[in-house]
Amino acid sequence: MPLPRTSLLLAAAAIACAAAPAPAASAGRSAPAPMAIVGGTLVDGTGAPPVKDSAVVVRGGRIECAGARSACPVPAGAAIVDASRRWVTPGLVDAHVHFSQTGWADGRPDALDLRDRHPYEQVEAGLRRHPEAFFRAYLCSGVTAVFDVGGYPWTLELPARAEADGLAPHVVAAGPLLSTWDFWLNLPAERQFIYLSDEKAAREGVRYLAAEGAAAVKVWFIVVKDRPFEAMAALVRAAGDEARRLGLPLIVHATGLREAKEALRAGARLLVHGVGDLPVDDEFLRLAKEHGTTYCPTLTVLGGYLKLWEGAASGKEPAVDDPGGCVDPATLAKVRETASAGADRVDRKRLEARAASLGERRKLEAENLRRVVAAGIPVAMGTDAGNPLTLHGPSVHAEMEAMQAAGLSPMQVLVAATRDAAAAMGRLADLGTVEKGKVADLLLVGGDPTADVANLRKVETLVRAGVVHPAGDLRAGPAPAPAR
Repeated sequence: MPLPRTSLLLAAAAIACAAAPAPAASAGRSAPAPMAIVGGTLVDGTGAPPVKDSAVVVRGGRIECAGARSACPVPAGAAIVDASRRWVTPGLVDAHVHFSQTGWADGRPDALDLRDRHPYEQVEAGLRRHPEAFFRAYLCSGVTAVFDVGGYPWTLELPARAEADGLAPHVVAAGPLLSTWDFWLNLPAERQFIYLSDEKAAREGVRYLAAEGAAAVKVWFIVVKDRPFEAMAALVRAAGDEARRLGLPLIVHATGLREAKEALRAGARLLVHGVGDLPVDDEFLRLAKEHGTTYCPTLTVLGGYLKLWEGAASGKEPAVDDPGGCVDPATLAKVRETASAGADRVDRKRLEARAASLGERRKLEAENLRRVVAAGIPVAMGTDAGNPLTLHGPSVHAEMEAMQAAGLSPMQVLVAATRDAAAAMGRLADLGTVEKGKVADLLLVGGDPTADVANLRKVETLVRAGVVHPAGDLRAGPAPAPAR
């Protein structure tokens, strides 16, 4: 049962004041008033058993105590949020997103070319100016932190911008990608893909990212038929070596077993796609454990491409899975436009090949995910949001449910979508679990997520850095201003 709206609004107002940064210590000034979320079942993100009749005490935007109510007395004067008959979890973390992509064809004209209607330069300019619609969609969907693992240089500005915005998730960004393929999807004076032409380019690319303040080095390890595989692998190793020298973690996009193993040899700390061509073997598992690698399977993203092509080919609007009403009107309008994109623009051979192979690939990816989990390798939930019909925000629900369908327990999925995803983006010290000292990023949901992760769709209240937001207040607002 949701909290009465009046109670939530009063609590939100009180808690906004309580969570404001503490003023400098001076005579006559007291510490900020605390807040206490009481009576809910706490699932803290560590994998520990749920705690019934819990209390989470928050002061100054951080967690002061979390556990059984008997172990966390409510301070005098605290603002109270009644969480009875609800489950309290950490905010969700999406460890694989791209703010340089829109979630539709206009951001990926290599998938479906509509540049005559949506000039790519204007699309990217709009994304740079107006990320706030996606910020809000993430919070509305229960996501309080995201890892942008590749895009234009302007994405490196997003962490500071988002941290200062109470209606944004925390953001960590890797900036432009180093790529074994000289990919054409760039802008005239700005690149999101830096070509690994030789070792010099690999090392210079890493140094550039370090100088620009990137949080990690991302390599797009695409097997190109006219380049010797070992030559490409050597460049990935050179990038990994330079990243290690500069203290930056290495992230690698590698969807095949052969390139994934080379990524691990290069020191990859995060693989942002599951292996989908062959079963992972003992060597892969050993390398992943030796390097402390996190595996981010992204099980649902390829299905989005198929939905896009099928919608355009059939003239039918693709369905949008958005339980909270979080997707902004401008994005929804684009999705509707799929039906009128024109069947003649669809590469039929590509569509048929993807449709024929996707079922078997999903089975193999699920089996590989089970083997990775059984080997004790950490898994982070990530959607690859921004790709066609993998929409920023609500796509986390389909991804978590696919992980559960692949054989992970609901608790394993929840840990992957909180603690281990926060660790993958380098923010575990202050995000990802409900523990003393962490930022108070919390969800109150109306169903037991340890019974079924689909219950995470039932977000009733979100707390971002100690400030309470009723779910209804986070629903999509007006469309962002058009690009100029």
